[in-house]
Amino acid sequence: MGDRETGPYGPAVDETFLRGIPKAELHVHIEGTLEPEMMFGLARRNGVALAYASVEEAREAYDFADFQSFLDLYYEGMKVLLHERDFQDLTLAYLQKAAGQGVRHAEIFFDPQAHTDRGVPFETAITGIRKALVEGGRRMGLSSRLILCFLRHLSADEAMRTLQEALPYKGWISAVGLDSSEVGHPPKEFKEVFAEAARHGFLSVAHAGEEGPPEYIRQALDDLGAARIDHGVRCMEDSTLVERLREEQVPLTVCPLSNVRLRCFPSMQEHPAKRMLDEGLCVTVNCDDPAYFGGYVAENYAALREGLGFDRDNFRAVAENSFRASFLDETEKERRLHEVASYFEDQRGETAQPPGTASSRPPQI
Repeated sequence: MGDRETGPYGPAVDETFLRGIPKAELHVHIEGTLEPEMMFGLARRNGVALAYASVEEAREAYDFADFQSFLDLYYEGMKVLLHERDFQDLTLAYLQKAAGQGVRHAEIFFDPQAHTDRGVPFETAITGIRKALVEGGRRMGLSSRLILCFLRHLSADEAMRTLQEALPYKGWISAVGLDSSEVGHPPKEFKEVFAEAARHGFLSVAHAGEEGPPEYIRQALDDLGAARIDHGVRCMEDSTLVERLREEQVPLTVCPLSNVRLRCFPSMQEHPAKRMLDEGLCVTVNCDDPAYFGGYVAENYAALREGLGFDRDNFRAVAENSFRASFLDETEKERRLHEVASYFEDQRGETAQPPGTASSRPPQI
């Protein structure tokens, strides 16, 4: 992309700088980090037959016509996850990738119903993920939180049963969320489930306003008590909602590459992330299902630079928002915000340590 002195984006926004920005990741589905190479490796290890003959054939299927076509492939790949070790390996692979892209803190979604419905015990999935998160903290210095998501295409009764199944592990879970096919499954259908989760001390987030209308965002806030909205990009269709989101500084975990790959927007140039930020909304940038959508968080940052002309101030804003919007305690938030400020103020980023150096990241696994 050019060097720091002559590159088209100036000295402070090349790939090395973007990867080095201290950031939190608040919207990533651990099942969506299953790269085709790992998918086939786990299939061999577990004796699972896949619908695709090769890694290359699987990648060719990643040209999604819509959200449902993505889900079809998503669930096909997921069937290789059978044992605790599989979930641990998957999570560690994501953490290693994230740590190399400046992620200091990750709040990770998992979909237990997608596993229990295939006969994989809840305990198997969460124990494997938990072991990896602990190891990631110890070996990579990456803090984390785990968010249990209910699949909205299944019933609220099934979600309630999953919540009850999660209670023995509540010390490992920070929040509950809502994901899967949005259209036709409004948040309000899960009001009682989220109320019960709140009684047990869980925080709440919810996917809303990606494919679904702005009204789903209102429902997520009012009926589910969501502390932040995952995606939320369709808020721009409703000026009254935009005003509310700005005044309340509701965090929006935006996933640009995902939105374009799933055809929510025809191109990155038409994505509303820059307008949302200009409106004073609390925008964060995340990767969603990076194995399927063309990149992890640093690639999403780069896509905003390329497609929307994000500059240093924009990147600083979304990085600071990511920590403010996180479920870290206030002391840790302040520490991370200071780290962001130092990074941007250090010689315009030119002498900041890139990822992979001893001062920025402990040794990889």
